[in-house]
Amino acid sequence: METVYFAGGCLWGVQAFIKTLPGVTFTEAGRANGTNNTLEGDYDGYAECVKTEFDPCVVTIEQLMEYFFEIIDPYSLNKQGQDVGEKYRTGVYSEESKHLEEAKAFINKRNDSELIVVEILPLANYVRSAEEHQSRLAKCPNDYCHIPEEILNKYMI
Repeated sequence: METVYFAGGCLWGVQAFIKTLPGVTFTEAGRANGTNNTLEGDYDGYAECVKTEFDPCVVTIEQLMEYFFEIIDPYSLNKQGQDVGEKYRTGVYSEESKHLEEAKAFINKRNDSELIVVEILPLANYVRSAEEHQSRLAKCPNDYCHIPEEILNKYMI
């Protein structure tokens, strides 16, 4: 298994979507690339993200990026849906340089690559979100989510 972290606005919907994808074996709601190792205060630069473990024999980073682009507005800086602020920025983070290279290649192949504001960065740090945020939409299906329901359920098995 390999691990990559996707930041796509509010993590509740991102986790609900990603966990339905082929080849994804585990997801966890969290925060990435902040300036400290705790979530005390105002998130200190963290991006809401979903830790995503996947089987590279079943799904590639390029395929995961294709799925990810179904649920984000890649041209919107620090905003997805009604959620606004640095913690709602879009990004792909990994400890593996090959994942970052593949994510960058996916973006560079697009005709609109110069307009895309998705961060592609090494994972500097990660903090797991509180239990109340884990699989939040499964627990509270009427909570706000910026991802349309038909897309959230698109790959459910």
